Amino acid sequence: MFSRKKEAVAFDIGSNSIKLVQMNQTKRGWELVKMGMAELPPEAIVDGSIIDSMTVTNTLKDLVKEHGVKVKDAVSSLTGHSVIIKKVSFPAMTEEELADSIQWEAEQYIPFPITDVNIDFQILGADTDGRGQMDVMLVAVKKDVINDYTNVIKEAGLNPVVIDVDSFALENMMEINYPIAPGENIAMVNIGASITSISVIFGGLTIFTRSIPMGGNQFTEEIQRQLSISFRDAEDLKSGRKHSAEHSGDLAGAMDSVATNLTFEVKRSLDFFLGGAQGSYVSKIYLSGGGSKVAGLQNMMQEKTSIPVEVINPFKSIEANQKQFDSERLKDAAPFFGVAVGLATRRFADR
Repeated sequence: MFSRKKEAVAFDIGSNSIKLVQMNQTKRGWELVKMGMAELPPEAIVDGSIIDSMTVTNTLKDLVKEHGVKVKDAVSSLTGHSVIIKKVSFPAMTEEELADSIQWEAEQYIPFPITDVNIDFQILGADTDGRGQMDVMLVAVKKDVINDYTNVIKEAGLNPVVIDVDSFALENMMEINYPIAPGENIAMVNIGASITSISVIFGGLTIFTRSIPMGGNQFTEEIQRQLSISFRDAEDLKSGRKHSAEHSGDLAGAMDSVATNLTFEVKRSLDFFLGGAQGSYVSKIYLSGGGSKVAGLQNMMQEKTSIPVEVINPFKSIEANQKQFDSERLKDAAPFFGVAVGLATRRFADR
């Protein structure tokens, strides 16, 4: 059991909102302590880059105050085109040897100057077939983006102890709630406001990732365009906060158009993965993020990919005091909190 000094509060800082989760690890498993969500204005964060740091900082402060968070250590994560995740082959060597040479070995795979990024790695498989090669998951993140996120967390009066990557946070969430059978590949499709991240998990590790510049905002923008209404009104129609019998046909058409494009990109990504992994298959697709709540998307994706699709519930195996957390509210908000729940399992003693 983790000691209290290692507890941390998790913040999923997305394009449209910030999600907060704090959990305790008990003898029985994980227990929900705090959760909350606050919206961000458009353009505060674009493609994973913080544009309006003051607004993000103030939103973090408000969330902490509103939910009475006392813990100062904070974990967060990054996504977008400033994050590069690639499965590559390196000459077989020890982890220590790779750590010493990773800067030079990785340079050919990174589309940024190597001095501009922080690099980490995970050895996926040793040299088992005599090729003299080993598979490595390479992660590179632009230093200026890391600095932007750590700075807003510090300005909010918190201590940033872990900056993770969204797909790895979702990996942690899956481990708690949806154990994956040995030898099974599953796909995670995390549909954020402006970015959809697609990853394949095998043996508890992410072995394939792809990000596409498409998410919940595209649904809103298409509704806005077809119905000639404001972005806010379009967002309310998309989320179901408002209903319009007059525009029901146009609304369905707008949603279907974007859902079709998104499903095509997901299928294309999985086809690409399967094309390079002979004999592999994806047994299930799990949807997360606010965009996963779009009506009809789950069924459309299942039909087009011929793979079972399920919307995640990251609170599925987590204890939550029903007097503190309304079960219906938890169920409704669940898809938004996949990354935050995964982050909340991290402790600053982790790598």
